[in-house]
Amino acid sequence: MGFGLQSKEVRTNLAHLRAKRGLGAAQVAAEAGISRQTVYAIEAGTYIPNTVVSLKLARILDSTVEELFELEVERRPSHEAVEAFIIGEVARLPKGQPLRLVSVDGHVVAVAPDPASWGLQPTDAILVEAIRGRDGVNARVRLVNDTWRTAARILLAGCDPSASLLSHSLERQGVELIVAYENSSRALKLLRKGLVHVAGTHLTDKIGSKADLLPLTKSFPRSSMAVLSFAMWKEGLVVAQGNPKQIAGIADLARKDVKIANRELGAGCRRLLDDLLKKHGIPSGKVNGYDQITLGQLPAARLVHAGEVDCCISTQATALSMGLTFLPLAEKPYLLVLLRKHLELPPIEAMVATLGRATFRRALEACVGYDMRTAGERLA
Repeated sequence: MGFGLQSKEVRTNLAHLRAKRGLGAAQVAAEAGISRQTVYAIEAGTYIPNTVVSLKLARILDSTVEELFELEVERRPSHEAVEAFIIGEVARLPKGQPLRLVSVDGHVVAVAPDPASWGLQPTDAILVEAIRGRDGVNARVRLVNDTWRTAARILLAGCDPSASLLSHSLERQGVELIVAYENSSRALKLLRKGLVHVAGTHLTDKIGSKADLLPLTKSFPRSSMAVLSFAMWKEGLVVAQGNPKQIAGIADLARKDVKIANRELGAGCRRLLDDLLKKHGIPSGKVNGYDQITLGQLPAARLVHAGEVDCCISTQATALSMGLTFLPLAEKPYLLVLLRKHLELPPIEAMVATLGRATFRRALEACVGYDMRTAGERLA
């Protein structure tokens, strides 16, 4: 059963009026005597200010309190069926599959929860049927609530398991970050199609110059993209705790008693594996499990944890999350790519501010071992 908006719920027009007046969140916050995070929370509808702050905001925006805030009448879920684009293999999803929804530039985009997650996940819609639609539509879904229709919800596609930590941090600020776990190439493709707000990628080896970013930006219109630094992370071999097979490096993948879980083409970890095999002169046909494709870093590591394979290529964070042993092979930047026009969206502003916050950086460095010194820096 879906739940509608509660009676007398307050709807805010602060984000709209702020954008209309050309005022940044920091400027409004300073003049109103509140924090920028409070501005974002008000815009997201998760915090209702007191009378004094409401009057200050109205004065700053040359508006009225009634224009800033209004009561909504109770609405019940319509259970209407709408067309959406489901990220992932829609044909593999059963009818009735619960989905999270996000509105991205006029597209209704759906994400299925991670099947390995424990417990029931929040649901905005359920899958009715897969359809052959336009590029931005591949399914018909039935809505179970209207709460997804909010400017405070953004969608990130990427393979970084620490995205959940970013999501939790933003949630405290009234921003909902929905994560679609996709490989780097797929994430960029979704961004090109206008189906996500942010794409996470590790397809470049360094970030010393704009030329280093060409693998990420070359397929987008010139000057349309923004690239933000997220972290420097370590990629390598993830093996069982204690490394019982005594795997020392790439050369050991040619051993008959070692089996790997490989990633799909387009994944950054697959690219690293192929580059290293070529460098060591090891034919892929001699690698046991090379043709066993696993979608995602965490699913590949779960196979190692379950003892079904001996190793996979992944990140140090993935190994730490499952208590596995990590053998480093390379250090690469993980970057966030988005459209420049989205930089002024209040939830995106909150995300960028969070990346630059010392407390957030320290938390990720402690939890997953990332180098977060350049987090939030604009590279393009």
